[in-house]
Amino acid sequence: MADPHPSSASRASRALTHPYETLTPDVVMDALASVGLYGDGRLMALSSYENRVYQIHLEDGGAVVAKFYRPGRWSEAQILEEHAFAAELMAAEIPVVGPLVLADRTLHAFAGFAFSVSPSRGGRAPELDDFEVLEWIGRFLARIHTVGAARLFAHRPALDLQSFGTASRDWLLAHDKIPLDVQGAWQAACTDALDLIAASAMETKATGSFDTEPLQSIRLHGDCHPGNILWTPTERPGGGPHFVDLDDARSGPAVQDLWMLVSGDRRQRTAQLSGLLDGYEQFRAFDRRELALIEPLRTLRLIHYSAWLARRWADPIFPINFPWFGSSDYWKGQVDMLHEQIEAMQEPPLLV
Repeated sequence: MADPHPSSASRASRALTHPYETLTPDVVMDALASVGLYGDGRLMALSSYENRVYQIHLEDGGAVVAKFYRPGRWSEAQILEEHAFAAELMAAEIPVVGPLVLADRTLHAFAGFAFSVSPSRGGRAPELDDFEVLEWIGRFLARIHTVGAARLFAHRPALDLQSFGTASRDWLLAHDKIPLDVQGAWQAACTDALDLIAASAMETKATGSFDTEPLQSIRLHGDCHPGNILWTPTERPGGGPHFVDLDDARSGPAVQDLWMLVSGDRRQRTAQLSGLLDGYEQFRAFDRRELALIEPLRTLRLIHYSAWLARRWADPIFPINFPWFGSSDYWKGQVDMLHEQIEAMQEPPLLV
């Protein structure tokens, strides 16, 4: 099996060949200058692993955020589709932070990297135990989904069992990423979980297999966790939630943008979801059948996350920030979580 924790020498050798190793501060500043923005020398890397994202202070006193897309992840058409979606949302006066149009474009190229530039926005994570905050977020999610339902993505993929679940499992096994002492247990638990998802509403009613109306697939934020919502004081003009990072925008069920905002025991999750939907349904109807998708979607994210870490291991930032990944203890923990998810998927869905 490939060692997920190589020696320091091999890690250093690998890091020197990774594309992001060439993305130095000088390259970042030169990239901005190529679109007419000039930094004053202050540059701060923001928390992002999939891409490289920097806050840059400008000579004119302003600040922007530059995102350098991971080479080979999205095609130009897929990135531009994300930008077009953000533009539609902003045109509808929804507080989404999208890329700036510079030199008549939102996507630029420099030194082998595709990059975009967005306004810099401050804020903190929302207080998700506050009913009014949840209701406010729910209203804006409904408005995002109203725009998202107008058409489907033409180039960006859908969130489904195959891409997030089956393909992730098969890739991990084919590339020997799971230690032999736990591989059998993980494979069995993962397969049992995927079989349950295949039998769920996600793969039946969603595709019209039953004599019911199929669930609607719409354009989504796709990764709407609390870290991607910046909350600003409501007493200020434009205060409230600001949605950032549409990098994972995909087509899928509306509940995908809701479930990551609820946590805790069943009572807490029910109360939080109730707050979100109270706001949501002021602007858009919500299909209650989608509540049965929450645990299948959570399970898919769990499996996909492990595959994502393994696929990105050649990027030197991953071994530094995820040193616990790949050990037998890690995978034993994944087996336990998969068993918990299997139980959760067999429970009745939340009732709101």
